[in-house]
Amino acid sequence: MKVLFIGDIIGRPGRRAVQQILPKLQSNGRLDLVIANCENAAAGFGITREVVDELLNCRIDVLTSGNHIWDKKEVLDFIHEYPNLLRPANYPPQVPGRGSIVTTTKAGLPIGIINLSGRIFMPPADCPFRTAEREIEALKKRTKIIIVDFHAEATSEKIALGWFLDGRVSAVIGTHTHVQTADERILPHGTAYLTDAGMTGPFDSVIGTRKEIIIERFLSLMPNKFEVAKGDVRLQGASIEIDEDTGQAISIDRVSLNMSP
Repeated sequence: MKVLFIGDIIGRPGRRAVQQILPKLQSNGRLDLVIANCENAAAGFGITREVVDELLNCRIDVLTSGNHIWDKKEVLDFIHEYPNLLRPANYPPQVPGRGSIVTTTKAGLPIGIINLSGRIFMPPADCPFRTAEREIEALKKRTKIIIVDFHAEATSEKIALGWFLDGRVSAVIGTHTHVQTADERILPHGTAYLTDAGMTGPFDSVIGTRKEIIIERFLSLMPNKFEVAKGDVRLQGASIEIDEDTGQAISIDRVSLNMSP
């Protein structure tokens, strides 16, 4: 089976890239499941109900997120209505929403998805390593195939979790930095790994934000309003092929596609 993981969707340009490029990737019928990180999909910060519906209508099966999921407070009113909209599983248990799900492909094959947040240079959260173990134990009762979105800043933390979960999950894919890394590989016990899937949005930017704004902030050290950039829009992520019988990854390939003008 083949899973497409789409890196952090940035504002309207990122959503347009999904609308234009994803149907082409789905047209050959080889995609069994599509996962996308959506935490920056509404004007570059957070998520709204309208944006969630828009992305799900693009035939994305599961939406993951991270620390920016709460940037638009209205998410607290509706996150419980969308079982396939995940927040990090290592948030306190009283936090609304859920951190994992078992969903099914069109052929009825169950797949587990876990969303985790890192702790290095990130807001406080429970231990992602111990949380992963707990979530995996629960999901393994229902499926052999598990994909982890590890939303983290530090490369070392992401790599450590990849090794920690090697052989216990099908893939560990990093998000959050918006810069796609070139270290995709299959770890020795069958887990596909990529430190960061990159971003889906404007690359004539500084990680999605208008570059002039970010440069001025570095020069002046003064706060200013971030705005999503517009130019050179791409869809980035990873394509993962998984053995349905064992849950082990067969291959992982980076995806980076330009949107047509």
